[in-house]
Amino acid sequence: MTSTVDVRQETGRLLDALGVERAAWTKGTMASHSPVSGEEIARVAVASATDTGRVVDVAHEAFKAWRNVPAPRRGELVRLLGEELRANKEALGRLVSIEAGKIASEGLGEVQEMIDICDFAVGLSRQLYGLTIATERPGHRMMETWHPLGVVGIISAFNFPVAVWSWNAALALVAGDSIVWKPSEKTPLTALATHAILERAIARFGPDAPANLSQLLIGDRATGEALVDNPKVALISATGSTRMGREVGPRLAKRFARSILELGGNNAGIVCPSADLDMALRAIAFGAMGTAGQRCTTLRRLIVHESVYDTLVPRLRKAYESVSVGNPLETSALVGPLVDKAAFEAMQKALQAAKAEGGVVTGGARVAEAGKDTAYYVRPALVEMPKQSGPVLEETFAPILYVMKYSDFNDAIAMHNAVAAGLSSSIFTLDMREAEAFLSAGGSDCGIANVNIGTSGAEIGGAFGGEKETGGGRESGSDAWKGYMRRATNTVNYSTALPLAQGVSFDIE
Repeated sequence: MTSTVDVRQETGRLLDALGVERAAWTKGTMASHSPVSGEEIARVAVASATDTGRVVDVAHEAFKAWRNVPAPRRGELVRLLGEELRANKEALGRLVSIEAGKIASEGLGEVQEMIDICDFAVGLSRQLYGLTIATERPGHRMMETWHPLGVVGIISAFNFPVAVWSWNAALALVAGDSIVWKPSEKTPLTALATHAILERAIARFGPDAPANLSQLLIGDRATGEALVDNPKVALISATGSTRMGREVGPRLAKRFARSILELGGNNAGIVCPSADLDMALRAIAFGAMGTAGQRCTTLRRLIVHESVYDTLVPRLRKAYESVSVGNPLETSALVGPLVDKAAFEAMQKALQAAKAEGGVVTGGARVAEAGKDTAYYVRPALVEMPKQSGPVLEETFAPILYVMKYSDFNDAIAMHNAVAAGLSSSIFTLDMREAEAFLSAGGSDCGIANVNIGTSGAEIGGAFGGEKETGGGRESGSDAWKGYMRRATNTVNYSTALPLAQGVSFDIE
């Protein structure tokens, strides 16, 4: 098929419409490429380590003013941000498709998540509650108070280039924090557009918002390290691979800084004998192939009871062979491209390793797209494994689903929990005992555990997180706001002449 969309030209049109200054994406030194076509679509300016220090300094000054703005008033800024996102949903969603390779519904869905977290945070701005605590001392009252934390650094990954920022930013802003965002080097344009949208909301909000309340740092690894190491950054919320988390965590611990780490997930699902196989098939296919397997909640391991294996897996194999793969800007294909050549090579390496372990591979080959030799479209791979070994124990950020049999339910739980990295999980069963066992303390060890739905799709309101290898980051909803604030316990003595303690006295004359 001949391409009908000039990706570079459309990128420029969208950035203009979203209010991004042309110099920001035409005069820089760092090339930005679209996975849709593989072509360069922009050149963005990058920040140095020195720039990072300056940006954090001004953000810290902004924090000192913003923390004194009443929380419900801070919520008004986030409400305006939600309005701006609604007005620009189509354009920003399209830009996500261009820069991250997502199909249209997923690009728009990501912006909808941004809108949803704004709605959540607006209500939250009037609900930053502390407890009144019973005290053992007569004539005293004890309570907890929540205060703004400081500068919040946000490091996001390419696979959710704007939603992850919003999960953190909306909560941090109502909590009274200033924010500094370091996006993935692979998705700087959506960051520029999102920041421009927030700047318009701030302009509408008025002078209660201090200058430099939100800052954007586009740069490489050195820029991220400078942000992580800066002593004025009270919290780093980082999303990415477990490798990245192992590097960020110790650096923050060295200076006793707070962290929220949302890392990769080698997520699994269990299909039990009683499962509704039609329901399971749809959920498995969507969870494993959606976003070309480039979600932190992608289903990567499937543990199927031997009694239903020969019924389910052939149907799953057929789905893999027939799913449409193609350009998300020009077709209604369900699977778009991998983000780049490195992702394709990692996928092929994993498939070769699986074959060496005795795996039988369906799919996995590159799909040709006319005129797009530097783009990497692949057919999702279904790999039937004799056991859980080799590459099955490692996360590959690509559409690979490893399938294995089980006979005993306890063995299935053990297989499920046997990998180090895991964010989300699911079980397909109509047996109440199996479902409840999976959700119990002895069941899934992941932060998200679902019954009869797939692993992907975190909903605003339930705090997203729980990557088990790190102890779990929490963003997005529930009580996640506490991660962006500090707690103080206050005791008030309203007594007159009560002794300090039984049998204790001294002369104060």
